[in-house]
Amino acid sequence: MSEANEPREGRGGESAPTVLYEKVGDRIARVTLNRPEVANAQSYEMLYELNAAFDRAAGDDDVRVIVLAAAGRHFSSGHDLSGGKFPLSEHAIGPWGGFSAPGMEGHWAREEEVYFGLCWRWRNLPKVLIAEVQGKVIAGGLMLVWPCDLVVAAEDATFSDPVVAFGANGVEYFGHPWEVGIRKAKEMLFTGRAITAKVARELGMVNRVVPPEKLTEETMALAEEVAQQPMMGLKTAKESVNQAQDQQGFYNALRSAMSLQQLAHAQNYVVHDLAVDPAGMEIIKGLGRKPPLDQ
Repeated sequence: MSEANEPREGRGGESAPTVLYEKVGDRIARVTLNRPEVANAQSYEMLYELNAAFDRAAGDDDVRVIVLAAAGRHFSSGHDLSGGKFPLSEHAIGPWGGFSAPGMEGHWAREEEVYFGLCWRWRNLPKVLIAEVQGKVIAGGLMLVWPCDLVVAAEDATFSDPVVAFGANGVEYFGHPWEVGIRKAKEMLFTGRAITAKVARELGMVNRVVPPEKLTEETMALAEEVAQQPMMGLKTAKESVNQAQDQQGFYNALRSAMSLQQLAHAQNYVVHDLAVDPAGMEIIKGLGRKPPLDQ
């Protein structure tokens, strides 16, 4: 995890930390995704820097609220599919190994560690996590928003999961039915269409929708309000809500969906020799010409 005064070597040799960390006052940590040139597409490097930032905030006894924001026009365009080498075995935090194993064994291990494992860990952070969202949130971008406890979205924000076009059931952290309800989840998945921030609020996925120019101001005001509560109260309240969701079968449903995700990838490897159906890209390009669902 990098700070503004601790640059790393980025694309093209430029100084470009993928995640910024800032302490705001005594009780709030502000963590910012910092790959605006690729709409904050999630490289492995960025995800592990993000995890380190969350660990830093969780380990700071003064911090009660963590705000997750993103630089640039868009919150996140999803997984970075450009490739590149990353020493995953040196950074892994979960029990999965065999990341370089051939076939589905290695593929499954990588997705369990980097996607499901990190998201589930963030969902259960002991601090309150607030997402500050603008622009597009596509597929894997949802996996950064959904583990958060509260979501403040700009009026221009849209949310989509067009992964069915790739011959798969959706993102690896499959929270759709809980986030938007059964019917809307199926509509989003079957059509690939985005929903607006207004619809997301009506469905309960977003807490507040604000003008883009006031997004940070409104998010930080909410964070400051929450941060006035005692930490023990916040921890027990969050754990109580999470336990109620778990009693509804949340975790087991996520695990089942992850298994189906691996089935879909295996099918695609057999038929297309790729993890996804390559014809899906043309379908997704076509979705870009359709307006988001506003109802």
